Amino acid sequence: MMSVDRTAFKTGALVRQACRSGEFTGQTSGLAPGFAQANLVILPQAEARQFQEFCEKNPKPCPLLEVTAPGDPCPHRLAEAADLRTDLPRYRVWRRGELVDEPTEITSLWQDDMVAFLIGCSFTFEAALIAAGLSVRHIDQGVNVPMYRTTIPCESAGMFSGPLVVSMRPFKPADAIQAVQITGRFPAVHGAPVHLGFPEQLGITDLSSPDYGDAVTVGRDELPVFWACGVTPQAVLMQAKPEFAITHSPGCMFVSDLKDSDLAAD
Repeated sequence: MMSVDRTAFKTGALVRQACRSGEFTGQTSGLAPGFAQANLVILPQAEARQFQEFCEKNPKPCPLLEVTAPGDPCPHRLAEAADLRTDLPRYRVWRRGELVDEPTEITSLWQDDMVAFLIGCSFTFEAALIAAGLSVRHIDQGVNVPMYRTTIPCESAGMFSGPLVVSMRPFKPADAIQAVQITGRFPAVHGAPVHLGFPEQLGITDLSSPDYGDAVTVGRDELPVFWACGVTPQAVLMQAKPEFAITHSPGCMFVSDLKDSDLAAD
């Protein structure tokens, strides 16, 4: 990827334009502050109904922001001029539960029966954390957020079942309380944390070895704080093994035209 000025991406449209042209293929945390970001899952229509039921049964990791009509690559609610085939930095292609490719566009893979699911992303509430004066560690360190598979099962729906995936941000205890209060205002993008401290209670044995994303520094006086994560469907796809699916690459989100404030509960 060529070097780009991340501070230049002031809007979702600018991020999407850079993705479409191939100028930007990196992770999107901290880009276009104030604009909501979303996870992506694309499935053939035959499996889409069961997956939508899975999301509805598991709203914490899979809060649905939009479901497109079959064959339509445009998320009309989130960004009327967007094209989900080109406007994310990087995708993942899955065949029978195996990751087979990570392309930067999926135009040649798109089919007339494809249904796209846009799922709320915790990157959306990070602007609110920063505005409150809280330090978001992975942004400060210029890396992707660390994400971990847990031993907590999601509620199954048809062929779809699997473990909850969580993202982690460390905070001192007083800041962690504030982070709970702030993110609780954003139920459409995972809301309040699902767990504070004691990663072993989630089946996480080593914070320095995330399953997705990058490790970050956790101070001795800090608590690891865990939020339900929209990468959960990727763990579910590995277990369900549908014939074909496409997702975003972890951390490489769809940046919408919707404002963070539009998703705040108050």
